[in-house]
Amino acid sequence: MQGSSLPTGELTVSEEHVRYAFQALINHFSRHDHYRETPNFENWNCPLFVTWKKASRNGERRLRGCIGILEPRRLHQALHDYALTSALHDRRFPPIEAHELPALECTVSLLHSFETGGSWEDWVPGVHGIIIEFACPLTGGTRSATFLPEIAQQEGWTRVQTIDQLISKAGARGGQASLRSIRAGLSLVRYQSTAASLTHAQFLALQKRRAEVQAPEQEPCMVAVQA
Repeated sequence: MQGSSLPTGELTVSEEHVRYAFQALINHFSRHDHYRETPNFENWNCPLFVTWKKASRNGERRLRGCIGILEPRRLHQALHDYALTSALHDRRFPPIEAHELPALECTVSLLHSFETGGSWEDWVPGVHGIIIEFACPLTGGTRSATFLPEIAQQEGWTRVQTIDQLISKAGARGGQASLRSIRAGLSLVRYQSTAASLTHAQFLALQKRRAEVQAPEQEPCMVAVQA
């Protein structure tokens, strides 16, 4: 995060951002990666995450991939890249396959308002995403990890549970004494995000509306009438 020019104000995200991410994945499956439409949104320089979830048979949406970048990137290229990276290269899951498309939901999160926290407790669940950084007690190496703003509330975690889960996500292990020590010594950056989501069905409906708007108006039918 050092030396980055991070957004300080809120960014606006819309269904158009999510439609673009969905289309990038569909182009990949259709082997049309060479085709890239002109994005219909601003080319901001900002951090972002793309999240894919898949509806199970009981309707519950389960994580299928979530990858992003905490350094500012130009949105037009980054959104395309991370739509694919999240879907195909999240090491926690096998790559998404084309037959899964009808069950997918995509969320695009644009990150903003980065601030240094005073302690590990200096953030509000449901409002702030958090980035922690600490020295691994065993190796001395630097570890870091992040959770988006919605994660703590979705999981029903308290602040301390969220931080401990994030320490674990960063690769550190240990008992309660070790976790307390890591919590006390870590640095924390909090941020906010603006997000939008579409299911595959909503994506198709949006594509249909776009096609109807973009279709050229038909010439009125001219009928010759003989007197």
